[in-house]
Amino acid sequence: MAEDTRIKTAEKKRSGLVSNLLSLPFKILTVVLVSILVSVSIEWAGIYFAWWGLPGAEHAELVMRQEMRWLDSNFSRSLLVSEPVTFAGELLATVYDWLFVRTGIAGWAVETSGSGWVATLKDYVLAAMYVTLMTLTRCVILLLTSPLFLLAALVGFVDGLVLRDLRRFGAGRESAFIYHHAKRSVVPVFMVGWLIYLSLPFAIHPNLFLLPCAALFGFLVAVATSTFKKYL
Repeated sequence: MAEDTRIKTAEKKRSGLVSNLLSLPFKILTVVLVSILVSVSIEWAGIYFAWWGLPGAEHAELVMRQEMRWLDSNFSRSLLVSEPVTFAGELLATVYDWLFVRTGIAGWAVETSGSGWVATLKDYVLAAMYVTLMTLTRCVILLLTSPLFLLAALVGFVDGLVLRDLRRFGAGRESAFIYHHAKRSVVPVFMVGWLIYLSLPFAIHPNLFLLPCAALFGFLVAVATSTFKKYL
């Protein structure tokens, strides 16, 4: 009876791990789409209520160009691709072509001229285009810096194993409460951090987000590993 229970528990954990891995790409895609919707909504609200101090879609264009400059200047090398700037440029150009050129949105925005509601509609459309490209630029930055999060997770895992061994051989206190909450917080903190970064309506240097987020990610991995039960 006890053996059957252990087998069912192991199969449940295995199936849960597989389902989480299969659903991870869809979760990331959902975060990106939600970030684009939130960013466009904030930008449109800023245009309507005149928060930005710039006319029309100029604020969105300024933020997009600043993010692209940081991508060009700070990511000249990467562990994932040999030429990250070229890779990012080709990827953004492809997305721009499929989303805006082939659909005719970019052509309409360039060729349309006028005043009144037509000019206002053009500003909102251009703002949505710039914000989408800005968000995708930040996605490329996150993709190119993904080894940083893997390194933080590895350091946190090793540090957690050391702390677990010290607790194990030193008769330390067992705390399943801390372990389960730390384990459950790893992925949500990771996803929420991405969502906040991708949705910010102003330009921010990637290091101001990436370094604290990677440190928090590694810390949670270390806590979850160090508080894992002493005996399997």
